[in-house]
Amino acid sequence: MAQVRYEPGERRPIASRNLKASQAIAAWLASRGVSPNGISIAGVVVSALASLAFWSTAAYPDFNRLAWLVGAVCVQLRLQANMFDGMVAIASGKASRLGELFNEAPDRFSDAFMLIGLGYAAASDPTLGYLAALGAVLTAYVRALGKVAGAPQDYCGPMAKQHRALMVTILAVYMGLAPAAWRPMDWRLPALVLAMIFVGTLVTTARRLWRAARYLQGS
Repeated sequence: MAQVRYEPGERRPIASRNLKASQAIAAWLASRGVSPNGISIAGVVVSALASLAFWSTAAYPDFNRLAWLVGAVCVQLRLQANMFDGMVAIASGKASRLGELFNEAPDRFSDAFMLIGLGYAAASDPTLGYLAALGAVLTAYVRALGKVAGAPQDYCGPMAKQHRALMVTILAVYMGLAPAAWRPMDWRLPALVLAMIFVGTLVTTARRLWRAARYLQGS
């Protein structure tokens, strides 16, 4: 029986992937037998913790500063997990088609947890959280659709995954550290950020569709 040769598709460009520190960590994880798919699942878990932290800012206002900061850390840990799962898969020689599935599917859950949880945060809006989560899924859907049709993977913005995570992290750090006078609840900053993410994902979806169509027309 012929051996199936796996060739990983185009990866999302991540500058920190090329850092020596990142490569050393990936090599260390691979040498310890850490599962790349396990790292992907860990990313979903920390995203769920971020969601819980954001929700608790409204449920337990006395601890909301700490909760915002915990949420910010969890969002960044999710991004690190998303980077290291692929790096460890390659470093350990465990890259596979199943790994591609684990690289994509957990991301959709992570986005939903992060954005829907933010919708239930203090001074936020659940409807905007669900809309932002829907927009995040749409950006990934049209990227996958373009790939199936024969276009290259397109990770363009203006509201790709890393941009969404950056906006949520900046918001959470601000809400956790800014003096009370600088973050009045009537500003509804979390709701504003979610609205910006939703609009940005619609623009990103349209842009990816247009770029895929242009590529396919010229091929």
